[in-house]
Amino acid sequence: MLQEAPSVTVAKACIARYPVRNPRATPLYRLFEVHFDEVRGQWEERFERRCGFWRGFVDAQVRRYMDCGLYENGFARIRCPECPGEYLLAFSCKTRELCPSCAAKRSAATAAWLAEEVFEEVGHAQWVFVMPKMLRPYFLHHRELLGGLAHAAWETVLELMCAAAGDEGMRSGMVAVVQTAGDLANWHPHVHAIVSRGGWTRDGEWIPVAFVDEHSAELLFRHKVMRLLQDEGLLSDERAELLLSDPCQALGSWEVEPPLAPCQKS
Repeated sequence: MLQEAPSVTVAKACIARYPVRNPRATPLYRLFEVHFDEVRGQWEERFERRCGFWRGFVDAQVRRYMDCGLYENGFARIRCPECPGEYLLAFSCKTRELCPSCAAKRSAATAAWLAEEVFEEVGHAQWVFVMPKMLRPYFLHHRELLGGLAHAAWETVLELMCAAAGDEGMRSGMVAVVQTAGDLANWHPHVHAIVSRGGWTRDGEWIPVAFVDEHSAELLFRHKVMRLLQDEGLLSDERAELLLSDPCQALGSWEVEPPLAPCQKS
């Protein structure tokens, strides 16, 4: 019986590793192609008050996305050193989040780096930090404060962990990302974080923390965010009192979730 030469088999395997994509056929590409200029032209009149001013980098990001994966904009020829297999790889835009293809690659690479190079072999939990709707416009019009929002989340975790462990010098591990959109693409700044289920002493000893009270976390995070806005001169004492006197959370809720469940390795 005739068999294919090993080089032919390897070539087929190499070529199969990269499925050629067609960006122009995707709904997102067609959406930008048809409506982007229209939305940009009407932004100030229809959307600026609710969504904030048009930021200059948006045009460049969209143009890069529209050029992503198109062979006429440049490509590389990929050849296998072990066989005659080769294929063409169109240049990518490498934009942040806008391009699904590039964002997926960035996410996979970041997750692998965190898992292999950053996280210790201890338990971890996801924390989510949410603020009331009344405060979200401050971060829409003062985006430089988003870093302070992440820092408020870190300070909340650190203080609660130290208190639970009874060691003020303990340090937990935390990786945080500020997300500015909700499920409906509305403005909704909040923080997602991966936090170690415990921390390390100054001598490097690991101290597990079995539980952190969710309500205490919410109160502490609320205090830190409101202090951030007051220090910037954005939140008046009257509005701060209004938020503090809202037991039914009619103005929106503060949420820090989840509290740490009983410690176990992730």
